[in-house]
Amino acid sequence: MSAGAIIVWEILGTAALIVLGTGVVANHVLRKTNGNNGGILFINFGWAFAVFTGASIAAPTGAHLNPAVTLGLAISGKTPWSDVPFYFIGEMVGAILGAVLCWAAYKLQFDDHPEPENTLGIFSTAPQIPNTVWNLVTEIIGTFVLVAWILLSPVAAAGGDGVPTFGNSALGYAGVSFVVLVIGTSLGGPTGYAINPARDLGPRIAYAFLLPIKNKGNANWGYSWIPVVGPLVGGALAALLYLGVHNLT
Repeated sequence: MSAGAIIVWEILGTAALIVLGTGVVANHVLRKTNGNNGGILFINFGWAFAVFTGASIAAPTGAHLNPAVTLGLAISGKTPWSDVPFYFIGEMVGAILGAVLCWAAYKLQFDDHPEPENTLGIFSTAPQIPNTVWNLVTEIIGTFVLVAWILLSPVAAAGGDGVPTFGNSALGYAGVSFVVLVIGTSLGGPTGYAINPARDLGPRIAYAFLLPIKNKGNANWGYSWIPVVGPLVGGALAALLYLGVHNLT
């Protein structure tokens, strides 16, 4: 696949992921919405099936949507290193675009929100208890689970007659959505489970520089590196586990 095609499909898929994922948070947080105060499970389910939607759209590229996934696949030998920059570009541009679309969908609610200084959490994550080391550990573990599942689960393959045979991926991209859902419900409490550098950094950039939310707060740049570095480390460790397991067989 050409570099341009990788970028375009990843932009489309990641934009869908982010507009729906940040959208469910906006629906919960902002007043005068039909989903106001929907709760944490409302948010977790929204993010999980946002993954399904975005991944289904970006299927032609393998639907990375996440630099940590791209890095894990590159280390494991499943994605050429020469393609990695194009995945990263598509993922970041798509994440920024998705955040802008979320703001546009809820523009009236943002204008009406009584606490505009507290709207960063609609777009990006933050820890409940700030602690650099343990916040980083949480993001590493959550992303490790995601990327390890992607790498270690049997994949669907077409037989000689064209009829597919399925391993754990029988549900296709819905399977990944269920993994994201359980990560959110089980490991998302401490930091909001970014588990994706683009998912956090792209909307944070959009919030800081593009979104015209009156009296909005700062972008919390001091924390911003943790949901970038943590997922990349988690993805790399999952790839090393994959290589170690396969070297034993």
